[in-house]
Amino acid sequence: MNTNRFRSAALAGAAGLLLPLGLVALAPVAQAEGTGRPFGPACASLPTSGPGSPAEMAGQPVATAAASNPELSTLATAVEKAGLVDTLNNAQNITVFAPTNDAFEKIPKADLDAILNDKAELTNLLTYHVVEEKVTVDKLPNGTFTSMQGGQLTTSGSGDRFTVNDSSSIVCGDVKTENATVHLIDTVLMPPS
Repeated sequence: MNTNRFRSAALAGAAGLLLPLGLVALAPVAQAEGTGRPFGPACASLPTSGPGSPAEMAGQPVATAAASNPELSTLATAVEKAGLVDTLNNAQNITVFAPTNDAFEKIPKADLDAILNDKAELTNLLTYHVVEEKVTVDKLPNGTFTSMQGGQLTTSGSGDRFTVNDSSSIVCGDVKTENATVHLIDTVLMPPS
């Protein structure tokens, strides 16, 4: 038992994470390896089984998984309008910072309608939310990533509270799909001009 306690503490320290003492034993699974369960307050709103549940999403490619998730229906519609379903479903080891329906509702309706009806602008916007590498929770505390669109995304935070570009919070992170890691975010990210 003491060996496990020392091993957990060593792994947590090796990952460079500062964790409350009571969470050190969880670090090797949930933090250091990035293979833990989804985290964040909005994860409770995901279905516990069936379409849109983390278990079902894990067996589907990312665009298909998003289409089955009730929190991501606006995103799924946008991905389809942009013609990105096959691109996202066929990519490997990507990360999607996925705006929830509530995130899209923050955009004035006239502006959102204009974006949804301009395929080039919509593609630019959506590909800015995709990183062509696996970004799990252990990479979020102080990360910089190049998006599929070509712009930079930054992440910061700790524990289960992370932000993207200092403007959007991850409300449910580390949701796995067949080919991607998905972090649901509460604000649509605007690509640099």
